[in-house]
Amino acid sequence: MSRIGKLPVELKQGVTATIEKNKVTIKGPKGTLFVPVMDGVTVVQEENTLVVTRANDEKKNKAFHGLVRSLLDGAVTGVVDGYKKTLKLVGTGYRATAKGAGVSITVGFSHPVEIDPVEGIKLSLEGNDTINIEGIDKQLVGQTAANIRAIRPPEPYKGKGIRYEDEVVRTKPGKTATAS
Repeated sequence: MSRIGKLPVELKQGVTATIEKNKVTIKGPKGTLFVPVMDGVTVVQEENTLVVTRANDEKKNKAFHGLVRSLLDGAVTGVVDGYKKTLKLVGTGYRATAKGAGVSITVGFSHPVEIDPVEGIKLSLEGNDTINIEGIDKQLVGQTAANIRAIRPPEPYKGKGIRYEDEVVRTKPGKTATAS
């Protein structure tokens, strides 16, 4: 039995779940999320918990068992608390400014890079070097943060670029002159 899949998903206060044939709808105070349910996996609601079971022990069903349970748990957490990623701009002259609902960042290119918000994502700034990405969908928040970071990832010599708040960039030593 999957160690992750056999754990029940507790529905927190104010969260409701609607189970259909191949998807589960999770509604909470911050919004609504849909979780796909793969063939060979079933979801049953028992009072205020969701229990995920699988039809048999095929390798595919074992993998989907834990996956569906993790997706349900992430959806419940998202509609109650939400998710947040923070990016830091590190480098001389690297800064971000608000442009309507989006953000414009200057990171060493000849032009500022405009970032338009994705539906379901809120972009906000702290100072001029920190971007907060918030939303209820864990995957969408993470992907949006990764897309912004990919504009100018941290480089290994000076550490300049866009990095996650808790990311540690290991810098390399540069070339050294040899005495001959």
